[in-house]
Amino acid sequence: MQKKKLVLLGGITAGCIWVLLQSETVHTFVGAIQQGKQPSMQTQTKLSNVAGELETNGKTAQPAEDALLGRIREEAKGLYIAPIDAKVDRIWKAMPGYNGLEVDIDKTYEAAKKNGAGDKLPFVMKQVPPKVNLNDLQPEPIYKGNSKKPMVSFMINVAWGEEFLPSILETLRKENVRATFFFDGSWLKKHVDIAKEIQKQGHELSNHAYSHKNMSTLSRSKAYEEIVKTEDLLKKELGVTNVLFAPPSGDFDAETVKIAAELKLKTVMWTLDTVDWKNPGAPAILAKVRKNIEPGSLILMHPTQSSSSALPEMISIIKGKGLHLGTVSETLSPQRISAPAPGAGQVGDERSG
Repeated sequence: MQKKKLVLLGGITAGCIWVLLQSETVHTFVGAIQQGKQPSMQTQTKLSNVAGELETNGKTAQPAEDALLGRIREEAKGLYIAPIDAKVDRIWKAMPGYNGLEVDIDKTYEAAKKNGAGDKLPFVMKQVPPKVNLNDLQPEPIYKGNSKKPMVSFMINVAWGEEFLPSILETLRKENVRATFFFDGSWLKKHVDIAKEIQKQGHELSNHAYSHKNMSTLSRSKAYEEIVKTEDLLKKELGVTNVLFAPPSGDFDAETVKIAAELKLKTVMWTLDTVDWKNPGAPAILAKVRKNIEPGSLILMHPTQSSSSALPEMISIIKGKGLHLGTVSETLSPQRISAPAPGAGQVGDERSG
């Protein structure tokens, strides 16, 4: 009888055995064997029928699911976009990396089973982080974001010109744009209330040293002090944990960048300078933006009449070119803008680095 039992169980897939062993028929069969009795012919027939039904169901269902999974894996190959590592460029210095995209096989498989595969699979995408990020590079200044990321930023250096800030803030609010404001520490100390209003409207607040000195002309201790004094104000008055530093007048040397890195700050320059401090007028600024704006651009401006007047049309030009506007940190992040890849469905917004 032990041999008959093995014959009956033989050929049943592993996935069916557990279910089979829970049945009353199997318990009756095994009980008879243990007592040295011959199981009745009825019990043996029932056991054979249960095993056959389970095996048949397993054989008919499993290949269909395997075929679907195979189709997903095959089509996923054509949707893969490789990530781009951060690097030090000969001209642009530190260049941010950019996340790639790949199909989330498990989530796509579940979605296809739930909603039906059809002619077009319901692909769910996820982001693939680069192996090398900005933090992995030696300290270098940053002049722009990754050219594959369709995002640009306004970096607004504030050491004077508070009379034009309300107009600039109102335009940014209307257009739902967040910018990055780099505060001179001596200005911030006198205008904490204005800085809090800027913060309240969702903008990024960062460090522009303390007294607008040329950093390359300072001793190491003085340069360190210029950055730290403003950093302390940002933390104490605004509760900001800052990650960026914009040198006054764009003046710096290698030591400046190293000091900032020691303070866990990235030294940020610009891609496009409005030169608004010379009051060129809105048309001149707009012409420059229209001609030179590109993915990853960091646009330098100040709270001036020229930039205040040009800002609405600047935003219109940028959006008209299919570019998104974000903070400097957002533009420098490897994170992709959440949107489906061509031919794909939902993008899994898995953030990285």
